[in-house]
Amino acid sequence: MSETDAPDPHADVAGLPFETALAELEDIVRQLEGGRVPLEESIAIYERGEVLKRHCEGLLKRAEARIERITLGPDGRPTGTAPLDPA
Repeated sequence: MSETDAPDPHADVAGLPFETALAELEDIVRQLEGGRVPLEESIAIYERGEVLKRHCEGLLKRAEARIERITLGPDGRPTGTAPLDPA
């Protein structure tokens, strides 16, 4: 089997919940900052960290798109919802 036929070692990331992916990413950062990981392993976990980072960013963007803010009337009572202003 050639490298192009090998399964993607990061395919499992797509199914990870945000909290799990973030915890793994934080662990990778700690390992790399500790400086005790051999070079080849450092490269591999750095690459996984990049995949985890992109996954977390995507999940956050999707969550942000779903968030709405509650609009209040002059009397302070809720009148409905509107898209969250990202600014």
